[in-house]
Amino acid sequence: MTLYLVRRFAAGILLLLALSMLVFFLLRLAPGDPISSYIDPMASMTEADMERLRQSLGLDQPLPFQYVYWLGEALSGDLGRSLQRNGQPVLDLLSTSIGPSMLLMLTGSTLAIIFGVIIGIVGAVRRDGPVDLTLAALSSLGVSSPAFLTSLVGLYVFSGVLQWAPAGGMQDPGMPFTVSGLLKHLALPALILAFGQTALIARYMRSSLLEVLHQDYIRTARAKGVPGRMVILKHAVRNALLPVVTLIGSTLGLAVGGAIFIESVFNWPGMGLLMVTAVEARDYPLIMGGTLMVGAWVILANIMTDVAYAFIDPRIKVG
Repeated sequence: MTLYLVRRFAAGILLLLALSMLVFFLLRLAPGDPISSYIDPMASMTEADMERLRQSLGLDQPLPFQYVYWLGEALSGDLGRSLQRNGQPVLDLLSTSIGPSMLLMLTGSTLAIIFGVIIGIVGAVRRDGPVDLTLAALSSLGVSSPAFLTSLVGLYVFSGVLQWAPAGGMQDPGMPFTVSGLLKHLALPALILAFGQTALIARYMRSSLLEVLHQDYIRTARAKGVPGRMVILKHAVRNALLPVVTLIGSTLGLAVGGAIFIESVFNWPGMGLLMVTAVEARDYPLIMGGTLMVGAWVILANIMTDVAYAFIDPRIKVG
């Protein structure tokens, strides 16, 4: 296991390196002069002033040299300073925003796993019945609904029309921090984030469980008089979870993309909102730092998924 984890983390570092290189060069190849992101549009600057600024920032060097310089600074723990936030260190901005993002993503993913597995089990046990058909329709709706559309509809219905939930933020303006206030603001964004993931997990769980229920050992257990509930929960569900775990690992990565839209719509002060504002302002250091953080999260989620195989199915060996 230790050797396997070392290999996976080494591969993850190489993947992060490739990701940083790709994002760096794509940003530099975008239309427009990068120097425009560094100057005040209201300031009066001559071409000579802009050239001196370009030289001081190293933007007059070839792109490979610029990337090597940025990579060296990043390896030393310096991700640069934000252009749109008065020169604040990028690492400090990411450190303050990662907590709210992790809270939102982990809450939404946990709800999705719980609801998805339960819905999949119910659908498989009551196959082709009214309950199964209703759940299948809801699952299809969840799979086909993009995160930004679900966020806007949820905000309009539950915050605007029904007024069941706050319209955005983590706390009521001007009020002290309370756990109840945080949960009240977290509930709707987390449920919307979980909506699409729940649909995917439920469909995979239902399909996997139906396949397991037709195996010989399930028929043998029933023939021996094992109660139906025990057959489902003790024998069938555990074996049906393995392919679902693969999907769960993927949805943890996909949750990052959904969180970006949800944080923007609900003004949730996480990395998604931070990245959107950074892209709008062409804040290159912040975009690069945020990309590394998101990439690390996705890679870690996939490693955790692979390790979970061994705990769910002892027949699987990692190495």
